[in-house]
Amino acid sequence: MTDVTADRAADTLSRPFTVRGLTSRNRIAMAPMTRQFSPGGVPGQDVADYYARRAAGGVGLIVTEGTYIDHSSAGTSDQVPRFHGDDALAGWARVADAVHREGGAIIPQLWHVGVTRTEGAPPVADAEPVGPSGISLNGEPKGRAMTQQDLDDVIAAFAGAAADAERLGFDGIELHGAHGYLIDQFLWSGSNRRTDAYGGDLVARTRFAAEIVAACRAAVSDAFPIVFRMSQWKADAYEAKLAQTPAELDSLLSPLTEAGVDVFHASTRRYWLPEFDGSDLNLAGWVKKISGRPTITVGSVGLDGDFFDAFQGNSPTVTGIGQLLERMERDEFDMVAVGRGLIGDPEWAAKTLAGRTGDITPFDAAMLRTLR
Repeated sequence: MTDVTADRAADTLSRPFTVRGLTSRNRIAMAPMTRQFSPGGVPGQDVADYYARRAAGGVGLIVTEGTYIDHSSAGTSDQVPRFHGDDALAGWARVADAVHREGGAIIPQLWHVGVTRTEGAPPVADAEPVGPSGISLNGEPKGRAMTQQDLDDVIAAFAGAAADAERLGFDGIELHGAHGYLIDQFLWSGSNRRTDAYGGDLVARTRFAAEIVAACRAAVSDAFPIVFRMSQWKADAYEAKLAQTPAELDSLLSPLTEAGVDVFHASTRRYWLPEFDGSDLNLAGWVKKISGRPTITVGSVGLDGDFFDAFQGNSPTVTGIGQLLERMERDEFDMVAVGRGLIGDPEWAAKTLAGRTGDITPFDAAMLRTLR
């Protein structure tokens, strides 16, 4: 990286970002990545150290890995941390404290996997997978359709987790509404076949998500921001679309904005790809343009392959961030989330801001086997 690019990186990425009572010291976030190193769902000291190392390495905002809310069908592994129960919450309080000591801000990602839950899996082995319509993402029968009581219980669980997050000293929350998990299952026509008020056109399909947002907003103070993670693609359907056009995207975003979303975290597999024909704006760019809310972009930042390649044992090549800086300089989005780059090198942020990208330790798929 040349000095000019180093100066550009510092000028563009070093600016603080503030929303409600949360201030990130720069525009670099750590993306949420499921690591499965919390036995019994309880994050230990190793998890606190893992996140604190990234804060010490210059990350402004840490979004934790997905954490299960307090609902029997929310999870599908007893190694993924939960965000309920005295033991797990005490662990998360230590994580938040450790990150704050290193100067970082931190928000937990609150998660319900919905119908993607593996039947018979922990943490609650006899919990039935639930979703909008009792079908899997590929349209096959699976689990059962949620009743109104189910919906109310899940909404209350999200709100309770939001209140706990504020009580524990976190700086906000992120709702996981992406990648084919429960909230996204309601948003997507491929998995939502309901004929009641929670199904039908795109606006109706946002009702469940909007009610979760509104319940969380009511459960926390005005100083506490709500981030909503969204995506077009699903883990088993990369070409899936919630919105085919900017107008449809507006129909999706408006109810969520009105319900209280402060920031949208727009997940794409490759951040540089345009979302709609006729413009080079990516998804985060379009969401910001339409909603007027700040956005976080994510997707193979500084790399040439996407996250799911890593699970196949493929290690990507490190690339430059020139295009990222260009897009941020024209305010296409407000923050950038980095995933595998920060697994590879906890000091990715500090090295990037200093123009030392040549010193960055590249991500290798083998790194997923340990928490370091």
